[in-house]
Amino acid sequence: MTIAVAVGGCTGGEPSAGTNGTPSPSTQGKTLPYGGAPKVEHPLPASVLSGDPCQEGLTAQQLAEALGTPSAGRKKEVPVLGSTCTWDNDASGAQVSVGYTTKVPDGLSAVYTNTKKQAKLWRELPPIQGFPAVAGSTFDATAKDGFCQVSVGITDQLTTDIGLTLGATKRGTSDPCDVAARIADMVVTNLRQKAGM
Repeated sequence: MTIAVAVGGCTGGEPSAGTNGTPSPSTQGKTLPYGGAPKVEHPLPASVLSGDPCQEGLTAQQLAEALGTPSAGRKKEVPVLGSTCTWDNDASGAQVSVGYTTKVPDGLSAVYTNTKKQAKLWRELPPIQGFPAVAGSTFDATAKDGFCQVSVGITDQLTTDIGLTLGATKRGTSDPCDVAARIADMVVTNLRQKAGM
């Protein structure tokens, strides 16, 4: 099954909310990672999240695979999170968002501490190309509403977040967290290429 088949007909979902060597202090005065979050053993340079997710998050080919015929990306600066880009397929209602969460300097620790307790669906994922990842939704414990967000720890302090909501024709037949994880893998590939890895 291609991602386009799985996503075809999704709406809504904007992403929400480490270093090499010795553990880093967080903004909360704690040592990263904390709250049960895994350590990012081989972080990417923080600079990989300094760009525009509309230009760098997903390639045109990846967007076509994920959405079929996507709209132009819509960039949004979220002051407490960072940059987000959202693409839609107007015909099917499909939507994918990629966020570079740079304003919350506690990375996955913040996700584990803040999002986990609000999540109705919470799933620790196998590492994505060696980077720890979690999937969750604050909307529906069964993901029958089709929404899932995947957060990937790029460093102990930074995450990239992929939001996706399956449309009515795919709800109940595709797991939105599996699809979001595959799109997250694409994003990580692009970030690693930017880092020269």
